[in-house]
Amino acid sequence: MIEFPKDFFWGAATSAYQVEGDNLSSDWWEWEKRVNVKEPSGKAARHYEFYAQDFDLAKELNQNCHRLSIEWARIEPEEGKFSTRELEHYQQVILSLKERSLIPIVTLHHFTNPLWFAKLGGWRNKQAGSYFLRYVEKVVSELAGDVPFWVTINEPMVYTYFSYLLGTWPPQDKSLLHSRQVTNNLVNAHIKAYHLIRAIYKKHNLTYPKISIAQNMQAFVPCPPSLKNKLAAYLRHKFYNLEFIERLIAKSTLDFIGMNYYSPSWVGRGEHLPLKKNTMGWDIYPQGLYDLLVSLKIYKLPLFILENGICADNDALRWDYIREHLESVSKAMLHGAKIMGYIYWSLLDNYEWDKGFGPRFGLIEVDYHSYKRYVRESSRKFAEVCKTGRLS
Repeated sequence: MIEFPKDFFWGAATSAYQVEGDNLSSDWWEWEKRVNVKEPSGKAARHYEFYAQDFDLAKELNQNCHRLSIEWARIEPEEGKFSTRELEHYQQVILSLKERSLIPIVTLHHFTNPLWFAKLGGWRNKQAGSYFLRYVEKVVSELAGDVPFWVTINEPMVYTYFSYLLGTWPPQDKSLLHSRQVTNNLVNAHIKAYHLIRAIYKKHNLTYPKISIAQNMQAFVPCPPSLKNKLAAYLRHKFYNLEFIERLIAKSTLDFIGMNYYSPSWVGRGEHLPLKKNTMGWDIYPQGLYDLLVSLKIYKLPLFILENGICADNDALRWDYIREHLESVSKAMLHGAKIMGYIYWSLLDNYEWDKGFGPRFGLIEVDYHSYKRYVRESSRKFAEVCKTGRLS
């Protein structure tokens, strides 16, 4: 029997664009139309309308927190013009969580941007940070009293990789130089946002919130473990997993390390263990989560798993995935990693970006014709862990 601490955070995550539907002022919405994607986001999971019902289910599943994101393009659909209606909507969303004793963990940027911002050059624009800060000030000033956790930016390295290196996501700008510019602008935006958020809480005489980013991390595994592959794995770990957070730690602007973990990355051309895979073909490797958590101890900051999940058509595989990754979390804690909580991705089936609606990550199944919700068996098993803090 594995026991987790009594004050452990248990929850699931969503991101606005992937679940809300009809995010008309977003760069992604325009891009979907322009390149004629096979499966546009459309109504997504209609969470914009059904959030209260979805939070009822999260509560029923014994979760005590929920990670969500706010859609910048809704808040500021035109440059400098803020929507009172949308600010009130998100206030209601946050209150709806609090009424159900679900602690809100709020992400301010989850891949998507207002279209006007994208047209000004997006995150390559030297002024990008100032535009972002204006939005941050508006949102945080409205919600400060009800939000104890802020995540400024979700997966900055994933964003720059797909949008500016591979060029598969908008703005489809393939350039190493531009990707470095964007990374630098995101680093600076977080640092300034960190100080701004704290200043707002101080002004309102509120207890400081905990602020971080959600850093996607991969377990880079040398295969075979030759000296050359070990060195290559180390360098990738250093650049992809650590560089961004180290720059924020150097400026004392992380209160905890928020990490997202899904799968490993094999370094080298050797044969590796035949592993189970999710429906997108990603290998399932819980050992990687343990290795990463233990390696992060050197920063002496609390760790919070803000995303970990699987797209699977076989729900038994989903439960195996959760159970095995929670075993890794427990083992890392036994080896001295200070871990605050575990958030599964995702609460609902949702729009998986350029992959459309095929990949099913949800604890809760969404029927995209009727928009009915169905609680999966895996989520009932996870609910028992959330309730008892025990994993048998």
